[in-house]
Amino acid sequence: MAFDETKTSDFRIVGTRPRRPDGVDKVTGRAQYGADMSAPGMLHGLILRSPHAHARIKGIDTASALKVPGVRAIVTGADFAETDDRDLRDTRDNCLAADRALYDGHAVAAVAATSLAAARKALDLIEVDYEPLPHVTDVDEAMKPDAPVVQKGRVSETVPDGYSENVTGYWEFGHGDVEAGLAKADLVVERSFKTAATHQGYIEPHACLASLNADGKGEVWCCTQGQYHVRSTCAALMGIDESQLRVTPSEIGGGFGGKPVVFIEPVALLLSRKTSRPVKIVMSREDVFRATGPTCSSSIDVRIGMTNDGRMTAGDAVFRLQGGAFPCATAFMSAQAAFAAYDLEAVRTQGFNALTNRPKEAAYRAPGAPMAVYAVESVVDEMCQKLDLDALDVRLKNAARKGTLSSYGPTFNDIGLVATLEAAKAHPHYTAPLGPNQARGISCGFWFNFGGNASVSLAVDPDGTVSVTE
Repeated sequence: MAFDETKTSDFRIVGTRPRRPDGVDKVTGRAQYGADMSAPGMLHGLILRSPHAHARIKGIDTASALKVPGVRAIVTGADFAETDDRDLRDTRDNCLAADRALYDGHAVAAVAATSLAAARKALDLIEVDYEPLPHVTDVDEAMKPDAPVVQKGRVSETVPDGYSENVTGYWEFGHGDVEAGLAKADLVVERSFKTAATHQGYIEPHACLASLNADGKGEVWCCTQGQYHVRSTCAALMGIDESQLRVTPSEIGGGFGGKPVVFIEPVALLLSRKTSRPVKIVMSREDVFRATGPTCSSSIDVRIGMTNDGRMTAGDAVFRLQGGAFPCATAFMSAQAAFAAYDLEAVRTQGFNALTNRPKEAAYRAPGAPMAVYAVESVVDEMCQKLDLDALDVRLKNAARKGTLSSYGPTFNDIGLVATLEAAKAHPHYTAPLGPNQARGISCGFWFNFGGNASVSLAVDPDGTVSVTE
């Protein structure tokens, strides 16, 4: 369908300017964000963080800090209960380090006091006996057999031989004979790329207010993108039923995928349990950058074969991603997304995730996909230039469509890519003449979404209406 054939008059909402339900409260200052929350008798919490990229924690002396007037409690990783759940243990040990600090900024202790001044003074008086250890922060270095090991015993059985224990995940997708496909090409381009870890940069730091009573019932108010994940994780770490914990999301000053993650909420609950008082923790901007998840950085190799008329004969890519000091599976999604926009007879993608002495990664708008698509599309563009072909026409010729066997397994239904490219080609933004010092680019991306567990209650009322309760 051409760009100007859309019948906007058929839409009730599209094309209008509805008022945002939260807009007035935000622009008038009435909206309550995480740091705005307060409660009677509230204590202020602060977190002490490691200055080392990797260090053994030989001891923590809190005696002097506890003597500061106004200090009500200090907690360390030892205050969390043991758990056999490995994922829960990773979350616990990221919130407060156990026997080792795994990255610069890793939380090692937390204080609750009647004032921020008292909490800051107490932090300065906590004495941590560190034994610095070798560290690694680059993904290629981390994968080498002789690299410093971030965490022992985390390697997956699927990882090929020849890599260090830091490689915790490996995935491979594809079909067809890639080498034969490349041999049929008139042009083969092979390139390597590196991308840096990038923080989501939300303007609001993480903040929460938590209260855990002696009867085991608790409440958490926090700026989060996933209150149910916060509830289930915090309840498990505190050893209470989910039904005993209520989590209320505040207004949120940005998240972009980085705020379903639990960082400070369990720590605030620990301090509240120990003091029988509500505890508020607000991260500083420095804390956010040192200790919360950015995207993975990556090292990528891409090979693509193409005929002189622009038909891709094969695609091959290897993605090496570091996700910080705890295992993740982001390279799995890189390997899925890389060539998914194209209909290829031969394709292979491989994804490696490696541990490094960095903060644990978090999602940022299609985790794993931007770096994969950037690398593949850069090579496609280079090939179009070398063969003097129109970049949009090449993508149309190779676009995934109904019946395409995707690079990662499923056979696509009509996904709309061809129609989208055709509409773009007919649009004035693509056809208009370029002025001086202007250029025009195009690329194809791909992403999918995941669905978690959900439940609702339906009730048919006597008057025939239906009530839905989530």
